[in-house]
Amino acid sequence: MKNFSTVGVRVAVVALFAGLLAAPTQAATCEFRPNAPDQHLVVKGDTLWDISGKFLQHPWCWPQVWGLNKAEIRNPHWIYPGQIVYFDRKNNRLSLSRPGSGDGSGSANGTLRLSPQIRTEGLGKDAIQAIPAGVIEPFLSQPLIVEAGELKGSPRIAAAEDGHVYLGQDDKIYVRGDLKGGSSFQVFRPGTPLKDPQTGKLLAYEAVYLGTAKLFAEAKPGVDAHTFVVASSKQEIGVGDLLIPAPPTVMRNYMPHPPDQNVDARVVGVYSGVTHAGQNQVVSINRGTLDGIDVGTVLQLYTLGRTVPDPGAPRRGILGTKKTMIKLPDEQSGTLFIFRVFNRISYGLIMQVTDPVKIGDVARSPE
Repeated sequence: MKNFSTVGVRVAVVALFAGLLAAPTQAATCEFRPNAPDQHLVVKGDTLWDISGKFLQHPWCWPQVWGLNKAEIRNPHWIYPGQIVYFDRKNNRLSLSRPGSGDGSGSANGTLRLSPQIRTEGLGKDAIQAIPAGVIEPFLSQPLIVEAGELKGSPRIAAAEDGHVYLGQDDKIYVRGDLKGGSSFQVFRPGTPLKDPQTGKLLAYEAVYLGTAKLFAEAKPGVDAHTFVVASSKQEIGVGDLLIPAPPTVMRNYMPHPPDQNVDARVVGVYSGVTHAGQNQVVSINRGTLDGIDVGTVLQLYTLGRTVPDPGAPRRGILGTKKTMIKLPDEQSGTLFIFRVFNRISYGLIMQVTDPVKIGDVARSPE
Protein backbone atom coordinates (compact mmCIF):
# COMPACT_ATOMS: atom_id res chain seq x y z
CA MET A 1 0.00 0.00 0.00
CA LYS A 2 1.39 3.42 -0.90
CA ASN A 3 1.99 5.79 1.96
CA PHE A 4 0.95 8.90 0.09
CA SER A 5 1.59 10.61 -3.21
CA THR A 6 2.42 14.19 -4.13
CA VAL A 7 2.01 16.29 -7.25
CA GLY A 8 5.51 17.38 -8.13
CA VAL A 9 8.27 17.51 -5.57
CA ARG A 10 7.77 19.57 -2.45
CA VAL A 11 10.40 20.38 0.12
CA ALA A 12 9.35 20.31 3.75
CA VAL A 13 11.00 20.11 7.13
CA VAL A 14 10.02 16.77 8.61
CA ALA A 15 9.42 17.53 12.28
CA LEU A 16 9.94 13.92 13.41
CA PHE A 17 8.42 14.68 16.79
CA ALA A 18 11.41 16.65 18.08
CA GLY A 19 10.87 19.65 20.33
CA LEU A 20 10.12 22.42 17.87
CA LEU A 21 7.44 24.02 20.04
CA ALA A 22 7.30 25.01 23.66
CA ALA A 23 6.03 22.20 25.84
CA PRO A 24 2.22 22.21 25.61
CA THR A 25 -0.08 22.37 28.57
CA GLN A 26 -0.97 18.80 29.44
CA ALA A 27 -4.61 17.79 29.65
CA ALA A 28 -5.66 15.61 32.55
CA THR A 29 -5.86 12.62 30.22
CA CYS A 30 -2.26 13.07 29.00
CA GLU A 31 -0.40 12.16 32.17
CA PHE A 32 2.80 10.14 32.12
CA ARG A 33 2.93 6.76 33.82
CA PRO A 34 4.54 6.86 37.28
CA ASN A 35 6.90 4.08 36.15
CA ALA A 36 7.64 5.52 32.68
CA PRO A 37 11.14 4.59 31.45
CA ASP A 38 13.82 7.17 30.64
CA GLN A 39 14.10 5.96 27.06
CA HIS A 40 12.97 3.33 24.56
CA LEU A 41 14.94 1.85 21.67
CA VAL A 42 12.65 1.61 18.64
CA VAL A 43 12.61 -1.86 17.07
CA LYS A 44 10.90 -3.30 14.01
CA GLY A 45 7.29 -4.12 14.79
CA ASP A 46 6.84 -1.23 17.23
CA THR A 47 3.95 1.19 16.68
CA LEU A 48 3.68 4.76 17.90
CA TRP A 49 0.69 3.67 19.94
CA ASP A 50 2.68 0.90 21.65
CA ILE A 51 5.69 3.13 22.33
CA SER A 52 3.55 5.92 23.72
CA GLY A 53 1.79 3.40 25.93
CA LYS A 54 5.10 2.72 27.67
CA PHE A 55 5.27 6.38 28.72
CA LEU A 56 1.67 7.64 28.87
CA GLN A 57 -1.46 6.69 30.75
CA HIS A 58 -3.38 7.19 27.48
CA PRO A 59 -1.31 6.34 24.36
CA TRP A 60 -3.48 8.40 22.01
CA CYS A 61 -2.17 11.58 23.67
CA TRP A 62 1.25 11.26 22.06
CA PRO A 63 0.88 14.17 19.57
CA GLN A 64 0.52 16.56 22.49
CA VAL A 65 3.56 15.36 24.40
CA TRP A 66 5.65 15.40 21.23
CA GLY A 67 4.87 19.11 21.03
CA LEU A 68 2.84 18.92 17.83
CA ASN A 69 -0.04 21.23 17.04
CA LYS A 70 -3.14 20.13 15.14
CA ALA A 71 -1.82 21.25 11.74
CA GLU A 72 1.39 19.28 12.21
CA ILE A 73 -0.23 16.01 13.21
CA ARG A 74 -2.03 15.94 9.84
CA ASN A 75 1.35 15.65 8.08
CA PRO A 76 3.55 12.56 7.92
CA HIS A 77 6.05 12.19 10.77
CA TRP A 78 8.34 9.23 10.72
CA ILE A 79 10.27 7.29 13.35
CA TYR A 80 12.52 4.43 12.35
CA PRO A 81 13.87 1.30 14.04
CA GLY A 82 17.19 2.02 15.73
CA GLN A 83 16.22 5.47 16.96
CA ILE A 84 15.76 6.22 20.66
CA VAL A 85 12.70 7.87 22.19
CA TYR A 86 13.62 9.90 25.28
CA PHE A 87 11.43 10.99 28.18
CA ASP A 88 12.32 14.60 28.99
CA ARG A 89 11.11 14.63 32.58
CA LYS A 90 11.97 18.27 33.12
CA ASN A 91 9.66 19.46 30.33
CA ASN A 92 7.18 16.55 30.49
CA ARG A 93 7.52 15.60 26.86
CA LEU A 94 8.88 12.94 24.53
CA SER A 95 11.66 13.61 22.05
CA LEU A 96 14.13 11.98 19.71
CA SER A 97 16.84 14.19 21.23
CA ARG A 98 18.54 13.30 24.50
CA PRO A 99 17.34 15.69 27.25
CA GLY A 100 19.81 18.53 27.70
CA SER A 101 21.53 17.89 24.38
CA GLY A 102 20.59 21.30 22.96
CA ASP A 103 18.47 22.09 19.94
CA GLY A 104 18.30 18.60 18.51
CA SER A 105 21.08 18.96 15.92
CA GLY A 106 22.46 15.51 15.55
CA SER A 107 25.59 13.85 16.75
CA ALA A 108 26.78 10.33 17.39
CA ASN A 109 25.32 10.23 20.89
CA GLY A 110 21.92 9.02 19.77
CA THR A 111 20.26 12.35 19.06
CA LEU A 112 18.58 13.02 15.75
CA ARG A 113 19.69 15.70 13.34
CA LEU A 114 16.79 17.65 11.82
CA SER A 115 17.19 18.80 8.25
CA PRO A 116 14.97 19.56 5.25
CA GLN A 117 13.98 16.41 3.40
CA ILE A 118 12.27 15.78 0.08
CA ARG A 119 8.81 14.29 0.35
CA THR A 120 8.67 11.46 -2.12
CA GLU A 121 6.34 8.55 -2.52
CA GLY A 122 8.76 6.20 -0.78
CA LEU A 123 9.48 8.35 2.28
CA GLY A 124 8.45 6.55 5.42
CA LYS A 125 8.38 3.12 3.82
CA ASP A 126 10.46 1.60 6.62
CA ALA A 127 9.12 3.85 9.38
CA ILE A 128 7.16 2.40 12.24
CA GLN A 129 3.39 2.75 11.96
CA ALA A 130 1.06 4.74 14.18
CA ILE A 131 -1.23 1.74 14.81
CA PRO A 132 -1.11 -1.94 13.75
CA ALA A 133 -2.11 -1.16 10.16
CA GLY A 134 -2.06 -4.78 9.08
CA VAL A 135 -5.19 -5.36 11.14
CA ILE A 136 -7.21 -2.66 9.39
CA GLU A 137 -5.87 -2.78 5.83
CA PRO A 138 -8.58 -5.23 4.67
CA PHE A 139 -11.19 -2.77 5.97
CA LEU A 140 -9.76 0.18 4.04
CA SER A 141 -10.89 -1.09 0.66
CA GLN A 142 -13.10 -4.15 1.00
CA PRO A 143 -15.90 -3.77 3.56
CA LEU A 144 -18.39 -1.24 2.26
CA ILE A 145 -20.75 1.08 4.04
CA VAL A 146 -23.47 1.99 1.56
CA GLU A 147 -25.89 4.77 2.42
CA ALA A 148 -29.52 3.88 1.78
CA GLY A 149 -29.78 6.52 -0.95
CA GLU A 150 -26.73 5.19 -2.80
CA LEU A 151 -28.40 1.88 -3.61
CA LYS A 152 -30.95 3.58 -5.85
CA GLY A 153 -28.33 5.27 -8.01
CA SER A 154 -25.68 2.55 -8.13
CA PRO A 155 -24.77 1.04 -11.51
CA ARG A 156 -25.78 -2.63 -11.70
CA ILE A 157 -24.75 -5.70 -13.64
CA ALA A 158 -27.50 -6.22 -16.21
CA ALA A 159 -26.05 -9.13 -18.17
CA ALA A 160 -23.04 -11.39 -18.47
CA GLU A 161 -21.07 -12.67 -21.44
CA ASP A 162 -22.60 -15.82 -22.96
CA GLY A 163 -25.33 -15.80 -20.34
CA HIS A 164 -23.06 -16.93 -17.50
CA VAL A 165 -24.82 -17.07 -14.14
CA TYR A 166 -21.77 -16.67 -11.91
CA LEU A 167 -18.75 -14.63 -12.86
CA GLY A 168 -15.09 -14.58 -11.92
CA GLN A 169 -11.85 -12.85 -12.82
CA ASP A 170 -11.45 -11.75 -16.47
CA ASP A 171 -15.12 -12.38 -17.29
CA LYS A 172 -16.96 -9.67 -19.20
CA ILE A 173 -20.00 -8.06 -17.65
CA TYR A 174 -22.48 -5.50 -18.94
CA VAL A 175 -23.42 -2.67 -16.62
CA ARG A 176 -26.28 -0.18 -16.72
CA GLY A 177 -26.23 3.13 -14.87
CA ASP A 178 -24.40 6.42 -14.58
CA LEU A 179 -20.67 5.82 -14.09
CA LYS A 180 -20.09 9.51 -13.29
CA GLY A 181 -16.75 9.42 -15.08
CA GLY A 182 -15.42 6.48 -13.08
CA SER A 183 -13.54 3.52 -14.49
CA SER A 184 -12.61 1.48 -11.41
CA PHE A 185 -15.39 0.01 -9.27
CA GLN A 186 -16.06 -2.39 -6.43
CA VAL A 187 -18.78 -4.98 -6.87
CA PHE A 188 -21.11 -5.57 -3.95
CA ARG A 189 -24.57 -6.65 -2.94
CA PRO A 190 -26.60 -5.19 -0.08
CA GLY A 191 -25.95 -6.96 3.21
CA THR A 192 -26.54 -6.28 6.87
CA PRO A 193 -28.68 -3.20 7.61
CA LEU A 194 -27.11 -0.92 10.21
CA LYS A 195 -29.71 0.69 12.45
CA ASP A 196 -29.21 3.38 15.05
CA PRO A 197 -29.57 1.67 18.47
CA GLN A 198 -31.02 4.87 19.90
CA THR A 199 -33.60 5.76 17.23
CA GLY A 200 -34.07 2.53 15.29
CA LYS A 201 -33.51 4.50 12.06
CA LEU A 202 -31.81 2.75 9.14
CA LEU A 203 -28.43 4.45 8.67
CA ALA A 204 -26.77 2.36 5.97
CA TYR A 205 -25.98 -1.15 4.81
CA GLU A 206 -22.78 -3.04 5.47
CA ALA A 207 -22.58 -4.48 2.01
CA VAL A 208 -21.03 -7.78 0.96
CA TYR A 209 -17.81 -7.13 -0.94
CA LEU A 210 -17.57 -9.37 -4.02
CA GLY A 211 -14.62 -8.04 -6.03
CA THR A 212 -13.57 -5.30 -8.44
CA ALA A 213 -14.41 -4.40 -12.03
CA LYS A 214 -12.69 -2.20 -14.59
CA LEU A 215 -14.37 -0.30 -17.41
CA PHE A 216 -13.55 -1.84 -20.80
CA ALA A 217 -15.73 0.32 -23.05
CA GLU A 218 -18.42 2.90 -22.38
CA ALA A 219 -21.80 2.43 -23.98
CA LYS A 220 -21.97 3.98 -27.45
CA PRO A 221 -25.06 5.71 -28.83
CA GLY A 222 -27.83 3.16 -29.29
CA VAL A 223 -26.27 0.76 -26.76
CA ASP A 224 -27.75 0.50 -23.26
CA ALA A 225 -24.88 -1.06 -21.29
CA HIS A 226 -21.24 -0.37 -20.57
CA THR A 227 -18.74 -3.20 -20.98
CA PHE A 228 -16.66 -4.13 -17.93
CA VAL A 229 -14.14 -6.81 -17.06
CA VAL A 230 -14.02 -8.45 -13.64
CA ALA A 231 -10.58 -7.47 -12.32
CA SER A 232 -10.72 -9.53 -9.13
CA SER A 233 -13.21 -11.81 -7.48
CA LYS A 234 -13.47 -12.58 -3.76
CA GLN A 235 -16.91 -14.19 -4.03
CA GLU A 236 -19.07 -15.22 -6.98
CA ILE A 237 -20.44 -12.22 -8.86
CA GLY A 238 -23.80 -12.35 -10.60
CA VAL A 239 -26.36 -10.37 -12.57
CA GLY A 240 -28.07 -7.85 -10.34
CA ASP A 241 -25.03 -7.09 -8.21
CA LEU A 242 -24.15 -3.43 -7.83
CA LEU A 243 -21.10 -1.26 -8.44
CA ILE A 244 -19.66 1.56 -6.37
CA PRO A 245 -16.56 3.66 -7.18
CA ALA A 246 -13.37 2.23 -5.67
CA PRO A 247 -12.09 4.35 -2.76
CA PRO A 248 -8.91 6.39 -3.26
CA THR A 249 -5.57 5.12 -2.03
CA VAL A 250 -5.35 5.91 1.67
CA MET A 251 -2.49 7.15 3.80
CA ARG A 252 -1.17 4.79 6.44
CA ASN A 253 -0.01 7.64 8.64
CA TYR A 254 -2.80 7.78 11.20
CA MET A 255 -2.57 10.49 13.83
CA PRO A 256 -4.76 10.14 16.94
CA HIS A 257 -6.70 13.15 18.21
CA PRO A 258 -9.90 13.86 20.11
CA PRO A 259 -12.91 14.98 18.04
CA ASP A 260 -13.41 18.71 17.46
CA GLN A 261 -16.88 18.53 18.96
CA ASN A 262 -18.56 16.46 21.62
CA VAL A 263 -19.44 12.98 20.35
CA ASP A 264 -21.89 10.56 21.96
CA ALA A 265 -22.14 7.53 19.68
CA ARG A 266 -23.30 3.93 19.85
CA VAL A 267 -21.80 0.75 18.42
CA VAL A 268 -24.07 -0.38 15.56
CA GLY A 269 -22.17 -3.34 14.19
CA VAL A 270 -19.42 -5.84 14.97
CA TYR A 271 -17.71 -6.90 11.77
CA SER A 272 -17.80 -10.55 10.63
CA GLY A 273 -21.21 -11.11 12.16
CA VAL A 274 -20.08 -11.97 15.69
CA THR A 275 -21.91 -10.53 18.67
CA HIS A 276 -18.94 -9.33 20.71
CA ALA A 277 -15.60 -7.73 19.81
CA GLY A 278 -12.25 -7.59 21.61
CA GLN A 279 -8.74 -6.23 21.18
CA ASN A 280 -7.78 -5.38 17.57
CA GLN A 281 -11.26 -6.07 16.22
CA VAL A 282 -13.35 -3.69 14.15
CA VAL A 283 -16.74 -2.19 15.00
CA SER A 284 -18.91 0.45 13.38
CA ILE A 285 -20.51 3.40 15.18
CA ASN A 286 -23.49 5.59 14.34
CA ARG A 287 -21.51 8.78 13.75
CA GLY A 288 -19.56 9.95 10.69
CA THR A 289 -18.32 13.01 8.84
CA LEU A 290 -21.65 14.77 9.31
CA ASP A 291 -21.08 14.50 13.07
CA GLY A 292 -17.52 15.83 13.12
CA ILE A 293 -15.76 12.45 12.98
CA ASP A 294 -12.62 12.14 10.86
CA VAL A 295 -9.79 9.63 10.41
CA GLY A 296 -7.72 9.45 13.58
CA THR A 297 -10.53 10.41 15.96
CA VAL A 298 -10.15 8.66 19.31
CA LEU A 299 -13.19 7.80 21.43
CA GLN A 300 -13.61 6.11 24.77
CA LEU A 301 -15.73 2.96 24.87
CA TYR A 302 -18.23 2.27 27.62
CA THR A 303 -20.41 -0.70 28.45
CA LEU A 304 -23.93 0.71 28.49
CA GLY A 305 -25.23 0.76 32.04
CA ARG A 306 -28.10 -1.65 32.64
CA THR A 307 -31.52 -0.70 33.97
CA VAL A 308 -32.28 -2.94 36.96
CA PRO A 309 -34.92 -3.13 39.70
CA ASP A 310 -34.11 -1.58 43.07
CA PRO A 311 -35.11 -4.24 45.61
CA GLY A 312 -35.02 -1.77 48.49
CA ALA A 313 -37.31 0.85 46.93
CA PRO A 314 -41.09 0.85 47.46
CA ARG A 315 -43.15 -0.59 44.60
CA ARG A 316 -45.25 1.72 42.46
CA GLY A 317 -48.54 1.57 40.59
CA ILE A 318 -51.87 -0.01 41.39
CA LEU A 319 -51.54 -2.33 44.39
CA GLY A 320 -47.77 -1.80 44.30
CA THR A 321 -47.16 -4.19 41.44
CA LYS A 322 -44.47 -2.16 39.63
CA LYS A 323 -40.84 -2.35 40.71
CA THR A 324 -38.75 0.81 40.92
CA MET A 325 -36.14 0.68 38.16
CA ILE A 326 -32.76 2.40 38.33
CA LYS A 327 -30.18 3.12 35.63
CA LEU A 328 -26.63 1.99 36.43
CA PRO A 329 -23.68 4.10 35.23
CA ASP A 330 -21.88 3.37 31.98
CA GLU A 331 -18.55 1.66 32.69
CA GLN A 332 -15.46 2.57 30.67
CA SER A 333 -14.24 -0.49 28.79
CA GLY A 334 -11.69 0.59 26.20
CA THR A 335 -10.46 2.92 23.47
CA LEU A 336 -11.66 3.15 19.87
CA PHE A 337 -9.51 4.48 17.02
CA ILE A 338 -11.46 5.64 13.96
CA PHE A 339 -9.77 4.74 10.67
CA ARG A 340 -12.47 4.93 7.99
CA VAL A 341 -15.35 7.40 7.88
CA PHE A 342 -18.59 7.63 5.91
CA ASN A 343 -21.39 10.18 6.18
CA ARG A 344 -23.21 8.66 9.14
CA ILE A 345 -21.14 5.57 9.96
CA SER A 346 -17.49 5.05 10.91
CA TYR A 347 -15.21 2.03 11.31
CA GLY A 348 -13.11 1.92 14.46
CA LEU A 349 -10.34 -0.35 15.70
CA ILE A 350 -10.51 -1.39 19.36
CA MET A 351 -7.10 -0.48 20.78
CA GLN A 352 -7.49 -1.43 24.43
CA VAL A 353 -10.39 -3.19 26.04
CA THR A 354 -11.20 -4.61 29.46
CA ASP A 355 -14.64 -6.02 28.60
CA PRO A 356 -16.13 -7.36 25.34
CA VAL A 357 -17.69 -4.68 23.14
CA LYS A 358 -21.19 -5.31 21.80
CA ILE A 359 -23.86 -3.55 19.76
CA GLY A 360 -25.39 -0.70 21.75
CA ASP A 361 -22.24 0.10 23.72
CA VAL A 362 -21.26 3.76 24.02
CA ALA A 363 -18.39 5.61 22.27
CA ARG A 364 -17.77 9.12 23.62
CA SER A 365 -15.27 11.94 23.41
CA PRO A 366 -12.34 11.32 25.77
CA GLU A 367 -12.80 12.90 29.20
